[in-house]
Amino acid sequence: MQDIRAEMAILEAAAIKAAQAGKEEDAARMWARILELNPQHALALSSLGKRAFRYGDVATAHRAFSRLAEVAPDDPQSWINLALACQGLKDEAGEETALYKALVADPSHLVALIMRANLLERQGKTHQASSVYGAVASVSPPLTQLEPGLRGAVEHAMQYVDQYKEGYGQFLDQFLEQQYQQYAGEDLRRFRDSIDLMVGRKRRYESESMMYHYPGLVPYAFFPREEFPWLDAIEAGTDAIRDEFLQVLERQQGFTPYLTYPDDLPHNQFAELNNSPDWSAFHLIKDGLPVPEHAAQCPRTMELLAGAPQPDQPGRTPVAMFSLLKPKTRIPTHVGVSNARLVTHLPLIVPPDCGFRVGNETRAWVPGQAWAFDDTIQHEAWNNSDKLRVILIFDIWHPHLSPTERKLITALTDGINSFKGQQESYGA
Repeated sequence: MQDIRAEMAILEAAAIKAAQAGKEEDAARMWARILELNPQHALALSSLGKRAFRYGDVATAHRAFSRLAEVAPDDPQSWINLALACQGLKDEAGEETALYKALVADPSHLVALIMRANLLERQGKTHQASSVYGAVASVSPPLTQLEPGLRGAVEHAMQYVDQYKEGYGQFLDQFLEQQYQQYAGEDLRRFRDSIDLMVGRKRRYESESMMYHYPGLVPYAFFPREEFPWLDAIEAGTDAIRDEFLQVLERQQGFTPYLTYPDDLPHNQFAELNNSPDWSAFHLIKDGLPVPEHAAQCPRTMELLAGAPQPDQPGRTPVAMFSLLKPKTRIPTHVGVSNARLVTHLPLIVPPDCGFRVGNETRAWVPGQAWAFDDTIQHEAWNNSDKLRVILIFDIWHPHLSPTERKLITALTDGINSFKGQQESYGA
């Protein structure tokens, strides 16, 4: 027995050396001799199977890989080799079984998933193929980390899933069109969004409150305008508000950078805008209190703001300000501190090429047309024009909070202030 093991060790080393030197015939003879001594020698079976496959002898490769799979059933590569041989013999049943065994050995094996998805695509099993191609995309490393052959296969997987979802969505749109017409007078936004999310037309965005999150509030990006009838008076006062702002702007006093993070804190995506005049504010109400010298310059604006359901969280909100975004300036994606309140925009000066995105929805500001949005959902803004953009921004209570809940949140804020000390503000 020791003599046989010694001979096999010598032969194996010699076979590997011969293969590395390109002496395939010599290596093959040595592997064959090893199999005579040990019919279950995995490396010999693998080497002879690959050689046979390379030279088009698929039947011999199939026999070698079948034995290899029996010898090494926990090695997914042995089953992948067998699946390739079955594919060469047009044995789809055998290929399917081999790929099943490969994925039992390693459910996340990228090559095995690609091969199973390809087989399902060849068989015309569209739904199943899309599911497995989706798994390919989910387990794959970034495309830049893949070698070209695998990169192309993963790109195909992603394209297949995208096309499948596009067709899926179009089918459901047509299938449900009669229902949409039947219920045309009702608010179908949530139902339509559910389909867009399911078929990948929209990304799922949730509230990401940075400091205080109130559970159970639906994370709408933009709220229906009809929920805020009190906005009518503020919109009607747009010209008066704009006139007061222009008088303030002419004085060129009281404007401060919108962001003023300390130097010893991470600035992250706001590094360029921190302490920058490119995004500035003229505060009318700040950290829950009016700014007397500013409010006095804008009496009509303050009068109109008094009609809004402003939050009551001492040291934090309400807030109200004129927000100025200079030309060629972009506010990067970010989220706000709490979903207990919404942010309201009243556009005053809006040049072309300005925009605003909250979650999946992008809108253009229109002077005099206000909206309220949940700023704890990822949002961003931009001014690509060569002129100044100005908006009146102010907070309001989330409309779905009950009067009791609002009072409790106010009391909670008092408690936080008491715990931290009256001089500390816990966010803006």
